[in-house]
Amino acid sequence: MKNKSSRLDSIKIIISTKEIGSQEELLKELTLEGYNLTQATLSRDLKQLKVAKAASISGKYIYVLPNNTLYKRISEPHPIANMPISNGFISLRFSGNVAVIRTRPGYASSIAYDIDNGHIEEILGTIAGDDTIMMILNEGVTRTEVVKSLRRIIPNIQF
Repeated sequence: MKNKSSRLDSIKIIISTKEIGSQEELLKELTLEGYNLTQATLSRDLKQLKVAKAASISGKYIYVLPNNTLYKRISEPHPIANMPISNGFISLRFSGNVAVIRTRPGYASSIAYDIDNGHIEEILGTIAGDDTIMMILNEGVTRTEVVKSLRRIIPNIQF
């Protein structure tokens, strides 16, 4: 029998490499990997991993991991240059010491989480909805400084 840590790693890999939209689909994938577990156990695992659902490019809601964490199978390495940058960013606008980031539906929360945990001195904090993030900026920071700092988290950010 495989241990819980191994099972959690397998869940991360499956969610990161396939479009999984239901616990039933995920249970089937885990069975193929040699795991035998109940839906209740899977539900607890998903809660522990802080898995959420977000809209995919095709519009289907799929499971996603927090922080856009990517887990890759060693047997199938892909060069990072071949991976699409799809963090959901759409636009950035400023008004005084407030900035608003627009995202694709379902992406705002994970991007705001990354911003809040990125220790960006220019940003006091964020509030996120489904497709909008409001950021409160420190006094005296320039828009250029904010954008430069945000590039660590949102490489394709434009202003």
